[in-house]
Amino acid sequence: MKIPILLTIVLLLITSDFLNAQNNHIKQQNFTAFNREVSYEDGIAYLDAKAEDGLLWLKNANFKNGTIELEVKGRNIPGRSFVGIAFHGQDNQTFDAIYFRPFNFKNPSRNTHSIQYIAMPTNDWSTLRKAFPGKYENTITPIPDAVDDWFHVKIMVDHPQVKVFINGSDKPALEVVQISDRKQGKLGFWVGNGSDGWFRNLKITKQ
Repeated sequence: MKIPILLTIVLLLITSDFLNAQNNHIKQQNFTAFNREVSYEDGIAYLDAKAEDGLLWLKNANFKNGTIELEVKGRNIPGRSFVGIAFHGQDNQTFDAIYFRPFNFKNPSRNTHSIQYIAMPTNDWSTLRKAFPGKYENTITPIPDAVDDWFHVKIMVDHPQVKVFINGSDKPALEVVQISDRKQGKLGFWVGNGSDGWFRNLKITKQ
């Protein structure tokens, strides 16, 4: 039986989109680490804690615009759990990132510092907080039930617009305009100074 041409095209498009979204399995051979020891188990990447930032770059990824989805887990330890995603990276010091401070999620006096955008190396969190209070960080919406458990992150990048959604919410937890003029580059998992973190179920859909 012959498959109609139109149906064949549709099937090819669906297959292409599926592969595009699913081809980044968290396996050691697909990543390269900077300033962290990494362990891999059951599709989970764990980055250990060390001084200074740590990165786990996806090999051969040149991300421009699109959607990044994954699940992240940090710790409920004040000042020692900074976990997120770096994108449009040029090297280990030059990138944009969205990251989270899980220990602030349920802290009424600190929850406005739960999610953060940075553009390294010149616009770290302290520089942005001092120059633009509250503009590049926000509360988490919705707040995860347990701050030291997995939560789902969806980052939509359409340079210079960035929107971040948490746990399936249709309301952005953070919406910013990128400071950097970088429009493409490396993509990977990021952990901050003294932090470890867990990452799984990475899905990238490029525009």
